[in-house]
Amino acid sequence: MTATGEDHVTARGGPWWWARRRSAVFDVSLAVVSALECALEGIPFARDAGIPVAAGVVFGLLAGSVLVVRRRWPIAVVLVSIAITPAEMGLMMGVVGLYTLAAAEMPRRIVASLAGMSLVGTLIVTFVKTRQDVARGDLDLGDWFVPFAAVTMSLGFTAPPVLLGLYVGARRRLMESLRERADSLERELQLLAERAEERAEWARNEERTRIAREMHDVVAHRVSLMVVHAAALQAVARKDPEKAVRNAVLVGDMGRQALTELREMLGVLRSGGDERRARAASVPLAAVGAAAAAAASRAADDDGPCLAEIEELVGQSAAAGMVVDLSVEGDVRSYAPLVEQTAYRVVQEALTNVHKHAAGAKTYVRLAHRVSEIAMQVENEPPEEAASSARLPSGGNGLVGMKERVSALGGVFVSGPTDAGGFRVSAVIPAS
Repeated sequence: MTATGEDHVTARGGPWWWARRRSAVFDVSLAVVSALECALEGIPFARDAGIPVAAGVVFGLLAGSVLVVRRRWPIAVVLVSIAITPAEMGLMMGVVGLYTLAAAEMPRRIVASLAGMSLVGTLIVTFVKTRQDVARGDLDLGDWFVPFAAVTMSLGFTAPPVLLGLYVGARRRLMESLRERADSLERELQLLAERAEERAEWARNEERTRIAREMHDVVAHRVSLMVVHAAALQAVARKDPEKAVRNAVLVGDMGRQALTELREMLGVLRSGGDERRARAASVPLAAVGAAAAAAASRAADDDGPCLAEIEELVGQSAAAGMVVDLSVEGDVRSYAPLVEQTAYRVVQEALTNVHKHAAGAKTYVRLAHRVSEIAMQVENEPPEEAASSARLPSGGNGLVGMKERVSALGGVFVSGPTDAGGFRVSAVIPAS
């Protein structure tokens, strides 16, 4: 993991304005060397100026020690080096000061101005000093040598530190920019990972909800009919043995059908789980949610109930003693498997609710095939007070599950009591 500049400074902080202790030791060492240099150069300066040697040495020590603040105030260091240039002092301080100034985040006009001032000062001092040496006879060269030496020396002491400082500063800023980009990318990756986790958790919750809804629809209807037939079997066991035998056969058939549907559903879930586990080692985290959703859709698209089985469904309720009237409007045609399964489950759950809450009530099942949609309605009359109830438990999730199924396909679901005291369940599902 990368570290930002602020964290880096905090982790390796130095005294005062230094970012690291090593930088502080380095600057102090440079200041000591610069002070010693200026102190030695202060001896001839004191003799030429006619002041005590000690004063020249102290002046050189003070001037050279200014280099210790080069990181905090680079402009002050360069100005001091320019100021002591006429005294032929501070060669090291001038070079290091120009380098630090160019490497710092200073406006280019300030860097150019101070570098120009240092160049002019060095040029003048070198020109005067070389001319004096030539006049005294220390140097026996032509007149061309004086300006050549002045320009060469001034450029040699000014241009290299400035150019090197500009390069180092640009490289440092580039590295900081790359570090910030790396930190930004890392934060984005963490955010994407968190979002992928959220999407995966949402997909898992959706799949659990869908599984619970499927289990409810499969088990509730079959078991409800089995309980109704068992209650009827208990009532007629002694009075009508033949009817008791028929009810027992129906209970057995319905139990086998419920077990068959449960095995099919569990097989789909088991195969989907094995497939996800096989891909878990190679699938990135961001694809977990998509994989879970795909598994859910594959399970929903497997072989399931269809509209052609509505008559059989109604017949099972009629065999359990319910008076059911089925009517179909429009041209019968096939729909997408998920649409037919949803329509079937709505009718199935509505009939189950009638068995639970309105035993003995006459029920009307209407199915309408329209141009771009399919509509279904299950309405029951008020139950007779004398009608027996099988006392079936209710989880309170039937209507919620039906609404979720229909809404997932973009349809409309409405349920509620009728004016006559019965109950009506209506749903309209788009055909595509």
